[in-house]
Amino acid sequence: MKTLMLIFLFIIVTNINAQQKLAQTGFNFLSVSNDARASAIGEAVTSFQNYSGALFYNPASMAQMDKFFNANFSINQWIADIKHITASMIISPFNGDMGVIGFSIQSVDYGEVEGTMVANNEKGYVDTKIMKPTALAVGIGYAKMLNDKFGVGGQVRYVYQKLGESIVPTKDGTVEKENKANALAFDFGTVYKTGFKSITFGMSVRNFSKEVKYEEEGFQLPLNFVIGISANLFDFVNVGLNNQTLLVSIDYTHPRSRPEQLKIGTEYQFMNIIYLRGGYIIGNYEDNITFGVGITYSGFNIDYSYTPYGIFNNVQRITARISF
Repeated sequence: MKTLMLIFLFIIVTNINAQQKLAQTGFNFLSVSNDARASAIGEAVTSFQNYSGALFYNPASMAQMDKFFNANFSINQWIADIKHITASMIISPFNGDMGVIGFSIQSVDYGEVEGTMVANNEKGYVDTKIMKPTALAVGIGYAKMLNDKFGVGGQVRYVYQKLGESIVPTKDGTVEKENKANALAFDFGTVYKTGFKSITFGMSVRNFSKEVKYEEEGFQLPLNFVIGISANLFDFVNVGLNNQTLLVSIDYTHPRSRPEQLKIGTEYQFMNIIYLRGGYIIGNYEDNITFGVGITYSGFNIDYSYTPYGIFNNVQRITARISF
């Protein structure tokens, strides 16, 4: 089973690298990081184990959940007053012996946009109506540890985007058209615990889908291939500190529509209560530095991240988690 899964992922990765890198993709809300913990450490979470935000990064990361139930809710105040809201729920029945199942949802509110139409006047256009673009992704995922070291996972998502109505001139006057499209997107991933200290590898393929069309123009979803490694640095350096960890993670990403990126993240944990986080993304120019904090108490977590975003000032994300 493990061999078949590796062959399958190899075929997908080969196909990704063989594709021409396009200048643009659609449904790019799928590539926005909304989880505060992941965002605070530069999104370098592909190799994480027991990760409650797994469905948005690497579905295999939820294969070893140590709780029966976990739920997340995130708010991301994105650039240009765009608001992202995400939620996920993960259930691990029978201590994960039968696998782990998860559900995810992501919605986007783009705010209001003034519609216009070409006209033969001094300005060259006339106002039409206020448009309210929206986007939505709903998914179901499954993951399982095939043995004590190797886990696999996948997710299928229905993705939808509506860019509002447009008024199109015709020979007989005008006609109103709805600009909307939908598709199925697939995510796959693996995690591998080496058995040496806490070193763990991860790999994911996200937003694998067929071409989508608005009217006559076709485009691809923001397909992304990621490999990563993580470890607790205190496993290698004896600092004499109990109940503390220093997690270091590195991800290398190969997106369809932009240059490759190297993402580096760190997370310092004290007494399983306080978390201090930071990250750096090589290949990003506006939002390459990230910061964040987290607090955990009795199965309840609050995470916060702050990202300076150049001319867009900053991006702030908040995530609440509960598990039992």
